[in-house]
Amino acid sequence: MDKLSTDVDKLSTDVDKLSTDVDKLSTDVEQTNHKVDGLTQELALTNTRVDTYQKASNQVVNLAFGLIATATITIVVSVLVK
Repeated sequence: MDKLSTDVDKLSTDVDKLSTDVDKLSTDVEQTNHKVDGLTQELALTNTRVDTYQKASNQVVNLAFGLIATATITIVVSVLVK
């Protein structure tokens, strides 16, 4: 009977340890979820910035082509007028 009592006490201790481990894991998962949420927000902001920079870059390229075309037309017209 003493052995059975000892085994039950050991099992109870093991269950308590497992319960503590599960609680710790639950806390760790919750913290990880908060970190992932933060990273998701940062990623969304980064994506917005990249999109903005890409659009601005395209506008600069279009402006450059426009200036080149305007300069070319100006040169051609000035040569033809002379």
